Amino acid sequence: MLTGPITSAILGVGLAGAILFLVRRDHLHGPYAVWWLAVAAATFVLGVFPGVVVWLGHVTGIGYAPVLPIIVALSLVLIRMLKLDIDRSRQERRMRRLTQKLAILEQELERIGGRPERDLPSEES
Repeated sequence: MLTGPITSAILGVGLAGAILFLVRRDHLHGPYAVWWLAVAAATFVLGVFPGVVVWLGHVTGIGYAPVLPIIVALSLVLIRMLKLDIDRSRQERRMRRLTQKLAILEQELERIGGRPERDLPSEES
């Protein structure tokens, strides 16, 4: 029967393998891969050395040490979600500005007598 630490170590190695596979297939890029490899490494380390959790719980003053990885994991998930929202907001802002610049350029092209290409599908349909 598998124990918790062995299961955690196996999950860490499996996660690292999956991440490397995704990077190799060009489905996951740079900083994202580093983030997930760090998660896989932390999972592996906590599985191989479960005493680290007890030691960190003692150092941080947490009475029930096994809750520490859960608190850290939830905090990291929230930070990651915040970063994704910031990135998405930045992309939406860039898209809006690019759309505005395109509209200005089309208007300028019509003003000087040219005809803009209307081959692109409209957003109305």
